[in-house]
Amino acid sequence: MDFLRVRASSDGAETISYWTGDVYGWQDGDGPHHLFGFEGLNVARAVETDGGWQLLTREAALYLDPRGRQVLDSWHNPMTGREVEVQHVFNDPVNQRLGAYPVPETRLGDQIVYNVDVRLAYPSPLKVADYPDNSASDTYRALELFQFFAPAAAVESGMPDVPCVFSWCRVSPWLPWMAMGQRGGGLVYHCRGAKVAEVPERLRERVGEHFLHAPTQWSAPNMTSWTAFADKVGR
Repeated sequence: MDFLRVRASSDGAETISYWTGDVYGWQDGDGPHHLFGFEGLNVARAVETDGGWQLLTREAALYLDPRGRQVLDSWHNPMTGREVEVQHVFNDPVNQRLGAYPVPETRLGDQIVYNVDVRLAYPSPLKVADYPDNSASDTYRALELFQFFAPAAAVESGMPDVPCVFSWCRVSPWLPWMAMGQRGGGLVYHCRGAKVAEVPERLRERVGEHFLHAPTQWSAPNMTSWTAFADKVGR
């Protein structure tokens, strides 16, 4: 499976993907506003199974001041006037199965581009009745759009770990810790990244050793910012 070698490595070795970018928000009749910088990493291990491949990953990311790019531990929400604690991303695990469906690809000169468009709609772990300040809806709806760019020669060589750069855009509800309640609007993440040998020192130190290595076996369910918030405040 060519895409798996672009996303991870077919020989079971760990691969690190690093990204950096920004988060924008808008309300009905207001915005968009540049709310945060954002940088993070995903560490992946691919395991072949009878039915295809398991992609075993965990990821961590930090919300940054949009101008100075320093890590934010608290944030003054200009839309509500409230000071809130920032809950950074520490998602473990973030696993998925690959191989059941082909990943669309486009040849652009000497590059191959794989696009993964993820449309999400499922019951929110944060019900409005239980979390009126932190939940926009009883249904979580979001759109995650990935593009992975790889040298065609590397893909066609059969090498287990193909280098790539990628883009990622996410359209999502307000984050739970932003305490936006049911206000209209939401967030757009716009990031770019690459497979790397190492991540920036600040990020490496903040996330800790655990998030620098991929899981060794399948586990479920996946962690998200919404389930992490529910766990933190108590279900």
